Amino acid sequence: MPLEHGISAHGLGGGSDLPIPAEFAIAGGTAALTVSFAVLLIAWRHPRFTSARGRPVPGWLVSIVESTAFAVVLRALGLVLLGYFGWAALAGQDLVINPVLGVFYVWIWVGIVPFSLLFGPAFKAISPARTLHLLLAKAMRVDPRQGVLEFPARLGYWPAAIGLFAFVWMELVYAYSTELASVRFWFAAYLAIMLVGGALFGSRWLERADPFEVYSTLVGHLSVWGRDEDGRLVWMNPMRNLTRIRPEAGLVAVVAVLLGSTAYDSFRDSNWWLRKTQFLERGEVTALSTLALLATVLIVGVTFALATMATGTDDRTPRRSLPAVFAHSLVPIIIGYMVAHYLTYFVEVGQQTLIQASDPLSNGSNLLGTGDWQVNYWLSYHPTLLATIKVLAIVVGHVLGCVAAHDKAIAVLPRRHHVTGQLPLLAAMVLYTFSGLYLLFGV
Repeated sequence: MPLEHGISAHGLGGGSDLPIPAEFAIAGGTAALTVSFAVLLIAWRHPRFTSARGRPVPGWLVSIVESTAFAVVLRALGLVLLGYFGWAALAGQDLVINPVLGVFYVWIWVGIVPFSLLFGPAFKAISPARTLHLLLAKAMRVDPRQGVLEFPARLGYWPAAIGLFAFVWMELVYAYSTELASVRFWFAAYLAIMLVGGALFGSRWLERADPFEVYSTLVGHLSVWGRDEDGRLVWMNPMRNLTRIRPEAGLVAVVAVLLGSTAYDSFRDSNWWLRKTQFLERGEVTALSTLALLATVLIVGVTFALATMATGTDDRTPRRSLPAVFAHSLVPIIIGYMVAHYLTYFVEVGQQTLIQASDPLSNGSNLLGTGDWQVNYWLSYHPTLLATIKVLAIVVGHVLGCVAAHDKAIAVLPRRHHVTGQLPLLAAMVLYTFSGLYLLFGV
């Protein structure tokens, strides 16, 4: 991550600082995934997550969550936050202590994971882009769901994939990512594209093009909040909720960007990469880093696509559709990587951002009353616990991904391919597990 607040972006310095032998963690993680797959083959013979059933949410809670007042409060909150930190971005000093940087790179990007796991597609509820689109539609007295044009189905999630890549490129590659001008330009372009696209294609554009909303919605499918076949709000098994992700064009690209960029973030901190780039000019580093980021994303996407397509199928499920059908199984893996990579960063730099938010113009003010607070570095002071959480996050994420893929495989593949059809995907997930742990411990 690009911010420098006196601590490492990973909470712990590097692989040598983790108090767990790397070879034990890597071997144990890959073995756990393989054993889990073997157990699934024996004990899990029928799909269990195909239906959308769940426990009804109490009526009083439904009346609150689905009320107009609740929606208005959340949308107003999103606009207030946009106004407050927009003020800091426009009038604040171009310093690393400006809270806009922490909000952009930590609260929004990393915070999407815990908030969406807890509350479902949380970003959609407070998205300023969606709120501005709604206000503009009401002002013009048109249906916000409808646009001038019909959203092309073949586009699918491709606009969101491009937007996500644009974000991670600026975050991880661009040399001036911590300058306010860069953040202002990126966010202004984002809002403009969302509003223009919304005017052309309606709210469907936001559902498929907003990188933050798409990311939040994918993660939110692993929460307990879901809807049954009749659209009623229910508490649902997160793994059952995960299968509700609809396979569409560009979905594999989205998960490949999310997973590949996190892997690249670890790789760029490796000793090998630092040695290769330390004597290069800035422009050369940017070009080489862009190619490395793109290559990492392509490796994830291509290996996953090949692994899912390398199986027998039938006429009901064309081979070319299988990558999107199984793409939901990468969501737990993405979450595991995010927890392992950014847990300490989110907790500690997130606190620092809250402290800085009281002084948006960096002039010594304390508008929110948090300016005198101190960051709690408890996690960094317990490296064994932190290392255990990091390793478990990657392993558990892969095991849950394996469970999701297995359940989907026995639902869509012919019976004769229930075992052989999953072996290529297992190999890909073992590769991801090995690579994730290897990068976590340093290369």
